[in-house]
Amino acid sequence: MSTTSEITKRRTFAIISHPDAGKTTLTEKLLLFGGAIQTAGAVKSNKIKKTATSDFMEIEKQRGISVATSVMVFDYKGVRVNLLDTPGHKDFAEDTYRTLTAVDSVILVIDCAKGVEAQTERLMEVCRMRNTPVIVFINKMDREGRDPFDLLEEIEEKLFIKLRPLAWPIGMGSTFKGVYNLHEKTLNLFQVSKTTIAKEKISINNLDDPALVAEIGERATASLKDDVELIEGLFEPFDQGLYEDALLAPVFFGSGVNNFGVQELLDTFIEIAPKPAPRITDKREVLPTEDKFSGFVFKIHANLDPRHRDRIAFLRVCSGVFERNKFFHHVRLNKNFKFANPYTFLAQDKTVIEEAYPGDVIGLYDTGNFKIGDTLSEGENFFFKGIPSFSPELFKEVVNADPMKSKQLEKGLMQLTDEGVAQLFVQKIGNRKIIGTVGELQFEVIQHRLLNEYGASCNYHHMNYYKACWLTTTDKKRLEEFIQRKSNQILYDKDENPVFMADSEWTLRTQKDNFPEITFHTTSEFKIALPAV
Repeated sequence: MSTTSEITKRRTFAIISHPDAGKTTLTEKLLLFGGAIQTAGAVKSNKIKKTATSDFMEIEKQRGISVATSVMVFDYKGVRVNLLDTPGHKDFAEDTYRTLTAVDSVILVIDCAKGVEAQTERLMEVCRMRNTPVIVFINKMDREGRDPFDLLEEIEEKLFIKLRPLAWPIGMGSTFKGVYNLHEKTLNLFQVSKTTIAKEKISINNLDDPALVAEIGERATASLKDDVELIEGLFEPFDQGLYEDALLAPVFFGSGVNNFGVQELLDTFIEIAPKPAPRITDKREVLPTEDKFSGFVFKIHANLDPRHRDRIAFLRVCSGVFERNKFFHHVRLNKNFKFANPYTFLAQDKTVIEEAYPGDVIGLYDTGNFKIGDTLSEGENFFFKGIPSFSPELFKEVVNADPMKSKQLEKGLMQLTDEGVAQLFVQKIGNRKIIGTVGELQFEVIQHRLLNEYGASCNYHHMNYYKACWLTTTDKKRLEEFIQRKSNQILYDKDENPVFMADSEWTLRTQKDNFPEITFHTTSEFKIALPAV
């Protein structure tokens, strides 16, 4: 099969949501309908041993939340689906942001009772920054919630995007019977089943079919007809171009836990979701149809399998064909590498693959050669843009609680911060190690994983920093002068780049005024003008 035909078969997307909106449950049900798993259960359930959930780290099972992006691949109706389940918790928004660089579209899950929440708005801001096409899935319709029309109005107003319902719920809560597919003009009523696909599905071709009244009753039929008429009058018809330009979001309703509306979502998704798109680099735009391979690392995860101390770099294929045991060029290191066991994933289960195409997400066994944002290519030197680290919001010094495990602590800190869950800064005076994160929960995750995966224990000492700023300038002497003057506030990142730790907004503004020759960057996405001093 040609590379072009393989590309047209790919759909790569992420599921995003506010915590507790049902994102991971929907992920499992998509896998269920896609045939990737036979039974699905709640994240914290231990009753169903066949469950292949996307939350596999112990701390995720304890808390019932996602704190790391999981990658799952399955085939559905001739389409290869690469599904990335992302953290919903705001403390891990940066991991979600980097994941969004690797996908071509997203499904945004919203709780029908809670509507648009704070994290929902932040996630949509990221989607708008990248013009990522969005499908909205309004979940938990088996519970009492808000009026669907009110929800749509709130979504449009708060998320600044036009909507077009492609499915519509019949009832809500105890009266919820199913969904009417406006896209296909069919009605599907499901048997309630939380663990398997309902074996019987009733299809009704149109709203005038006499069987409709027999199935849902006169009152529900009349209400559905009124709603559909109102939808056609209020909302513009679905436009594929507007959706792909991220100006229009199709909307589906359902109940992930009860399998309502999931198949309609999946069927429509593989039909309308964009195929692998071009990617921007610091040199040019890379097209997926190009002959030569290229791809970038957007996530690193150590100890994916606790039984094997492995370290996996997740790579998005952007162009050409990735081939097993073929040498590719590591741009940052200027070295060539080949990979004997590239993986595809279903949660923590890995399968060795021979080749991968644009849109695919693969795992590469890594001995420490990769960092987030690294490029692999067939010789061309460029870096894919849009994969930055942001200035953290919280800073704590790491205090070793067991001096006998210093090496384990050092290794754990290096590997975990390579993953992007936090950033590591070192103050050379005293070799003090400072961790910077977006939220408090990340410190707990690091502490938990250091102990359980590396046998190292630590405590934290809060640091009163306002912002971490990377420094560049064309005036080397002024940079040296600044570093000497502010030595107590100068730390170095893992690439030995100098970072100024401002203790307040006023301090940062003052230093910018005093040293106009120096640029103070609050993200790492820039080309270092000078070598580290």
